[in-house]
Amino acid sequence: MSEVPFSDIQNKGKATLSEWQRSGARPLRVTRRDDEDLVLMTAVRAEQEREVLAAATAMVDALLDSDDGVLVRKVVAAAFPWVSYLSGEEVADCVDELIASLRVGSSLDNPAPPARTIETWRHTAEVHADPELARILSTPSKGDFGAVPVPEL
Repeated sequence: MSEVPFSDIQNKGKATLSEWQRSGARPLRVTRRDDEDLVLMTAVRAEQEREVLAAATAMVDALLDSDDGVLVRKVVAAAFPWVSYLSGEEVADCVDELIASLRVGSSLDNPAPPARTIETWRHTAEVHADPELARILSTPSKGDFGAVPVPEL
């Protein structure tokens, strides 16, 4: 993905956008020093990405309805190799949550729900992949340490 500093959009807006359009109008990262970067893309491209997400969600959903659990596991393992660290029950839960969050994300036109689901399950796999961390986190706590104080602002 090409990128330009935000200042180019501010100071040389017309020239920057003309150059971007001549280059094929692929998504353009607009870097910012004081805040999160932005991505500039055409409305057509954004709609295409939304349609692709909706189609991918429908296809995976159809796979689940096919009762071919082996195929679903293969698809998930190919997309997310880290699932090999999850138990069979966790993989099933991961797939169910991923499909539900893909549906929600697609219906809201918001990739945050499936992105959060993927991140959460990836972190679970990371814990299982590290035996020492898994041991520490699975050791029962030695009691309740009381109320957590309200953070000071």
